[in-house]
Amino acid sequence: MTNHSEAIGPTDPSAPIDQPVVTLRTPAELADALPYLLGFKPENSIVLIAMHGERGRFGGRVRLGIPERAEDWASTANQLAQCLVGGCERRGSRPEGVVAFLCREPADGESGKQVVDGLRSLAQLLRTACGGLDVPVIEVVCITGGRFWTYCCPDTRCCPPEGIPLLRPGTSVLAAAATYMGIQVSSTQSEIRARLAPWGTAAAVDQERALDSAGLALIPKMLGEEGSGIATGILDLARRVMARFAAAELITDRLEADNRDDELLAHDEAAALILGLQVRTTRDRAAAWMEGDAAPAALRLWRALARRCVGAYGEHAAAPLALAGWVAWSLGDSVEGQEALDMSLGADPGYLFAQLLNRACNEDLDPEPIRRLLRGGPGDQESGLLGAEEWFEEEPLERSEGQEPLDDAGVTLPPPRRRRRRLPRAAGGGGRASGGGVWTSNGPGTGPRNRRRTIRRGARNGR
Repeated sequence: MTNHSEAIGPTDPSAPIDQPVVTLRTPAELADALPYLLGFKPENSIVLIAMHGERGRFGGRVRLGIPERAEDWASTANQLAQCLVGGCERRGSRPEGVVAFLCREPADGESGKQVVDGLRSLAQLLRTACGGLDVPVIEVVCITGGRFWTYCCPDTRCCPPEGIPLLRPGTSVLAAAATYMGIQVSSTQSEIRARLAPWGTAAAVDQERALDSAGLALIPKMLGEEGSGIATGILDLARRVMARFAAAELITDRLEADNRDDELLAHDEAAALILGLQVRTTRDRAAAWMEGDAAPAALRLWRALARRCVGAYGEHAAAPLALAGWVAWSLGDSVEGQEALDMSLGADPGYLFAQLLNRACNEDLDPEPIRRLLRGGPGDQESGLLGAEEWFEEEPLERSEGQEPLDDAGVTLPPPRRRRRRLPRAAGGGGRASGGGVWTSNGPGTGPRNRRRTIRRGARNGR
């Protein structure tokens, strides 16, 4: 088995010297380190991590889902390598090497060895792409089915064909050091995304009807002279729901907390808020609830609204998902922030607000400049965020056939394109908007009681 000497510790020379430094010497320790380096357990992902200095200190990293089509792997490998090396150079430190990870769970009836063999050509493409930039790939580790394999060690005595079991979580020296430094790995990608995914229960039908009805009542007014009054009413409704969430009893279990939030939010209230957030100025004013006492309740509301974007309204989730990602990132949770922003772009690849935030979040930029912009009031918010979105429209993004382009940090950034929002299809039951824009609800809603089963099934299926 190949020996290594990568160190995990503070990458900033000014960091406190009492923070622990952990040296990793084997692929087993590298595989154990990955969730701690990312903050979550990746699934169906390519991860490249830069190494710097004689001691091989970990630096920048990029992550992208493994393309389904093998013919897209070469362009993906080239773009990831360029993003990683180029990003490190702009930060003033060209990497001396790269460690690559391929993470994919076996499909039904598939073995871990079959996954490894199927991804072997992708591993070679990553090595070739980085080597073409004069940055060697020191190790490529494939993690699947609770085991790991290395593509760089041909010795079957130390790297057997059946793979090596992963270290038991929490038992390594790195786990102890991570705990000491306050680093937690509490979720997988599926678990994070399940909190933001649309309902898959019978309640989704009622929610879609409420969206249809609200659209017939609100959209003509939103597009007419009453637009400003409707926007004010939408924001007032959001504040009332946030106050309702904040007053509810604290629940530590995440799924139970989400279920309770669903029950505190009526279908017609959710419909009005979802449609109202499709207006950029309304969304930007709502984005100002990103700090202080308002932020936790706002994050809960944006999650709840994302779960209500069901059926034909899936594209509408781009706005609440982007807001959830922004608030999570502003509160210091870049893991949920990145996932929510990725999901926002999945709902609408041309959503410029999510593109802006996704790039900033994945490049580990300080969110404070955006906070200052949003604190300036509605006028500053509109002009400032509009200017940022126009920058994206002016910057051409190259796109290879079948593959979404990446930004400097390996973030998927499809080329800007505007898609028409779906209009309501038919009338249904729900609340009403008064002439002054104040939304009157028919009463608290009832979220799906069987959502626990649905979410757990979705997490198992990698949704």
